[in-house]
Amino acid sequence: MADSSDWPAQFPREPIVIPIRRVRGEMDSDLPLPRYMSSHAAGMDLHAAVDTDLTLSPQEIALVPTGISVAIPPGFEGQVRARSGLACTHGLAVINAPGTVDSDYRGEIKVGLINLGKGPFVIHRGDRIAQLIITRVYRIDWDLRRELDDTTRNEGGFGHTGR
Repeated sequence: MADSSDWPAQFPREPIVIPIRRVRGEMDSDLPLPRYMSSHAAGMDLHAAVDTDLTLSPQEIALVPTGISVAIPPGFEGQVRARSGLACTHGLAVINAPGTVDSDYRGEIKVGLINLGKGPFVIHRGDRIAQLIITRVYRIDWDLRRELDDTTRNEGGFGHTGR
């Protein structure tokens, strides 16, 4: 497990302690809790809490349990994202990426995975299937106006800067 002992001093570090529980208690005690795999990683790996191997055929979607639930504090959210190695090597993606874990959700975190690869992909118990990033959330109030300020881009949309 990576620690933060070599976190650069010039970057503020505000430790946030988040309660976590194993949904099925001791049945999943063999699975690691989410953790950072390097000292500067943004995401913590989530592990598959499947009881038997799960095979995803190409284009198949499955909701994969992680065996954990968390109590994220108000003002923060969890974002569930794909692991780059699984995405690039096998075509495994989070279908609603990034998936959001709201601060008032206390159910099990499950990961919606889709196999975009050309062959079947097997998920084994304990496999690292996604990553969880905890980030701040800002609440806003709308200020309805007839016009918005001009920018260089204005209404330029998809592909407006060329290739």
